[in-house]
Amino acid sequence: MTTYWAEHAWLPTGPATSVRITVQDGRFGPIQTHVHAHHDDVRIPGVVLPGLANTHSHAFHRALRGRTHGGSGNFWTWREQMYAVTQRLNPDTYFALARATFAEMALAGITVVGEFHYLHHSPSGRPYADPNAMGDALIAAAGEAGIRITLLDTCYLAGGLTGEGHTAPDAVQQRFCDGSVGEWLDRMSVRTPPHAATARVGAAVHSVRAVPKPSLEEVGAWVEGRPIHVHLSEQPAENIACEMFYGCSPTELLADTGVLRPDVTAVHATHVSAEDVKLLGAADAQAAFCPTTERDLADGIGPARDLADAGVSLSLGSDQNAVVDPFEELRGLEMNERLSTNERGRFRTDELVRMATANGYRSLGWFGGGVIAEGALADFVVVRDDTIRTIGSRAGQIVYTATGADVATVVIGGQVVVDRGEHQRLGSVAPLFRDAFDALRVER
Repeated sequence: MTTYWAEHAWLPTGPATSVRITVQDGRFGPIQTHVHAHHDDVRIPGVVLPGLANTHSHAFHRALRGRTHGGSGNFWTWREQMYAVTQRLNPDTYFALARATFAEMALAGITVVGEFHYLHHSPSGRPYADPNAMGDALIAAAGEAGIRITLLDTCYLAGGLTGEGHTAPDAVQQRFCDGSVGEWLDRMSVRTPPHAATARVGAAVHSVRAVPKPSLEEVGAWVEGRPIHVHLSEQPAENIACEMFYGCSPTELLADTGVLRPDVTAVHATHVSAEDVKLLGAADAQAAFCPTTERDLADGIGPARDLADAGVSLSLGSDQNAVVDPFEELRGLEMNERLSTNERGRFRTDELVRMATANGYRSLGWFGGGVIAEGALADFVVVRDDTIRTIGSRAGQIVYTATGADVATVVIGGQVVVDRGEHQRLGSVAPLFRDAFDALRVER
């Protein structure tokens, strides 16, 4: 058992002072407030937050950082650059890149990641000898980096959707695709369950563009009780194609096929309509916003406040990992709302913290995480309040001033993963990226 004494800690009731936190067997024990430190307490200066959840990540996109942001175009032109990177990945190079990416997340205060995984097969489209080698590389990478992972194994069957129907996968997309829902489920069924207590496997539907309606119905019949994620209405073109071919919105299609339910997290939901918002709320669904990616790709600003008011649980993700900073995502959601409405304080601070913590844990199937409370998973983050960015900040508003660089300590399952801003297992992370980029032949 370890006891910590924190100057400030964010509890379910909000910020508290002089807090003693007990950790035993990977979970929180009793939490006391307004108490003096004991001589054997580990003293924590700064502000203690619950573990921060990254609900939506594509680890391999990290190789694009600093290479795809300066040009013109849109999501569809960027996608071609992203596809080019996929051709260079195999289980070994994927592990190296993902290990560095997940370690960067840990340094920024992220304690659990949802990895939306669809690079299943070899570049030719043929399965590896171990059909889950690529996904297992991601699980192993997260283990090396010390963070929790939910591998969202993704169903991807078609190349796209037009007004005339679904297209066949192109040469690059072949490696993403299983032949059918049955083959997707069969591949997942032969995976050896992760041994680590910090890893589990969930599921995803890439999008209504990549999974035709009959296959969505098969997924809908299977998915009950399992967390499942889906890219939803990320682009207006997706909505138009779905309306032209199916005569409904992507959200309505998910509802019609039985996929829309409380276990579903709609990723992005940028261009959902008012009627879609009602459907998502009525289903008690969840939504993951990725503000740094949505603005980088000029995707647009989603109706976050409307969704929350309808009863949709919101969480946050880093998506393309052009930025790995949970505070930037948290602020981005609120600032986007302010820009689109000309009003401040669209979300209370406690709502934003909940999106970045407990809501994300729930979306990824880690119930009992993302909160500092007795019996919960002992995941927490210490943010310095004496840096040039945070000094002078009140504990209850530090999330508006902090960055990932202000994270001093990260504890996951009671184990110290980051201390004084250094990764305890991997040491300096920048050389890991250099080696990964060299293996991928990424020019610097």
